[in-house]
Amino acid sequence: NTSNMSGRGRGRGRGFGRGSPGGRGRGRGRGFGRGSPGGRGRGRGRGRGRGRGGGRGRGGGRGRGGGKGAAKVVVTEHRHKGVYIAKGKDDALVTLNMIPGKAVYGEKRISVDGADGEKKEYRVWNPFRSKLGAAVLAGVSDIFIAPGKKVLYLGAASGTTVSHVSDIVGPEGIVYAVEFSPRSGRDLISMSKIRTNVIPILEDARLPLRYRMLVGMVDTIFADVAQPDQARIVGINAQYFLKNDGHFVISIKANCIDSTLAAEAVFASERKKLKGMGFKPKEQITLEPYDRDHAVVIGTYRPSN
Repeated sequence: NTSNMSGRGRGRGRGFGRGSPGGRGRGRGRGFGRGSPGGRGRGRGRGRGRGRGGGRGRGGGRGRGGGKGAAKVVVTEHRHKGVYIAKGKDDALVTLNMIPGKAVYGEKRISVDGADGEKKEYRVWNPFRSKLGAAVLAGVSDIFIAPGKKVLYLGAASGTTVSHVSDIVGPEGIVYAVEFSPRSGRDLISMSKIRTNVIPILEDARLPLRYRMLVGMVDTIFADVAQPDQARIVGINAQYFLKNDGHFVISIKANCIDSTLAAEAVFASERKKLKGMGFKPKEQITLEPYDRDHAVVIGTYRPSN
C-alpha cells in the first residue's frame, strides 16, 4: 500500500553573518518529517525528510562586523616633504602616487578624499624592501630628497625605491636611475615608461663618463650599490654630477665592504674614505630592525662653510 503522507519536513535554520557592510545572513536548515510506515513521500526510510527549512534562521545576518565598513584612514604629512603617514588600523609610511591606479611592485594603495574633495591615491612604502624607507622610519633627520629636487640614484635595481623617490620629487623633479644588471634594468625601463620623471641608465656606476651626456647637475646622490668600493663609486660620480653644497645619502652594507670586521668598524672606515673625497658626513643611522648590519650615512659635498 502507498501512503498519502509524504514525509513533510519542518525546517530549523541558523543564520551566519559575514560582517560585510550591510551584513547578509545565510541560513542552513534541517527538516524532520514523519511519514506513515512504508511511505516514502519526500523522506527517506522512516519518513525523515530533507526539507531545507526556509533558510532564514535566527542569526539575523549581522555577524561580528556589525555591518560597518572598513576603518577610516587619515593621511598626514611627514616632516620630510613629499612623504606621508597613513593612520588607520595600522599606521604606514606612504607617498602620493604620481600615477594613480598603477602599482609598481604589488604594493598596497590607499585612496582618501583630499581637502578639495578630490580623491588622492597613496602607495605604501615598505621599509623592509627599501633602505631609504627604513632610514625614514628609523628617524633620520633629513633625506635631502623633496619635491622638485634632482636626484642621481646609484644602484636602482628594478625600481622599487626609485618609484617612491619619483613620487616624492614629483613632476618638477628628476630621478636619474643607474643600474648595471640587464634583468633589473628591464623592470626599471618598464616602470620609467609611465613615470616620465625617471631616466633609466643601464651602465656601470664605476664609469660615469659613459653617461655624462645623460645626467645634469643634481641636488642629491643616493647610493645603494653594495660593492666593496662603494665610497669611491660615489666620489667619482659626485665629481661629475653633484653640486657644491649638494647632499649624499649612502646605504652601507657592512658585509659587502669587509665581512671580517665588526659592522661599526666598517661604517667608521667608510666615513673616513668619504671625508677624503670632499664629503662631510653629518649623520649616521643604523637600519635595525629592517636590515641587519646596514647603516645610512648622510652629509654634504664640498660644503662652503
